Amino acid sequence: MTAFKHALNRPLHRRVAVVGAIAANALLLAACGDNSADSSAAAPETSPAAIRHVHGLGLDPADQQLYVAAHDGIFTTGKGGEAVRVGRSKDDFIGFTVVKAKTFLASGQPALGTGPSDRGLIESTDSGKTWKTRSLAGEADFHALSYVHNTIYGYDSTNALLRVSKDGAAWDDRAHLQALDIAVSPDGPDTMLATTADGIAKSTDGGRTFAAGQQPAMAFLSWPKPGTLYGIDDSGGLNRSTDGGATWQKAGTVPGGQAQALTAVDAEHILAATQNGVYESRNGGKTFTKRFTVAAGDSH
Repeated sequence: MTAFKHALNRPLHRRVAVVGAIAANALLLAACGDNSADSSAAAPETSPAAIRHVHGLGLDPADQQLYVAAHDGIFTTGKGGEAVRVGRSKDDFIGFTVVKAKTFLASGQPALGTGPSDRGLIESTDSGKTWKTRSLAGEADFHALSYVHNTIYGYDSTNALLRVSKDGAAWDDRAHLQALDIAVSPDGPDTMLATTADGIAKSTDGGRTFAAGQQPAMAFLSWPKPGTLYGIDDSGGLNRSTDGGATWQKAGTVPGGQAQALTAVDAEHILAATQNGVYESRNGGKTFTKRFTVAAGDSH
């Protein structure tokens, strides 16, 4: 049984209700949530902490600090270069995206026994130290989030539904589909891609409808600028497309096994997570440097 099929056999609230015959570990995306109004007493931890199963990666434009959304919280780099947890939340942060300086959006599941499942959309304006609920608490669990064209795009795994919002409060429900990740074209909001079990599915109407998935199959996508689209397959193979996904070229291989997350900062700067680590490339995927170790296994 493939890792992806194994993930689909798990209970709905512990897996992505969707997608790409590739990345099962990646299905357990990270999102840290605190469904209370605020968790303002959450100072960063100072001791090293183990990262288990990565769901999202991003750089804060405020200081270019790396943030990792994972099974037990949000992590960043400590003074000695080790991973430290940001704030006190140990929630499972699944969907995760950096919107602007110090402002992150996320979703996911609460730590065991700390609240109802399905965090909906949550927001931090202090680089992940505290979180507030924006909308859909108890209704949606976004396993993929993207902020493009001043718009929030979210794949709600609870309802197998693409949802779009301008303000994070009111949502436009679009296509029903089984997907793992989504990407929106930097050229305009009408063109979207989704990774599915059949391959990459394309929409030309803003995600209202999607064509059938086409090979090659990818686990995660990242589309930072026109002419620069990256995809990572289940085994860590990094691929690049310069024509919006019509054709692909092998760019490199991320070490460490099965893919868990991908964020392309620009055409050369790439962040990726696999089973054993968080890796960074500054030459378009030719070589990678390990930033953090990812611990084997999680409780899913």
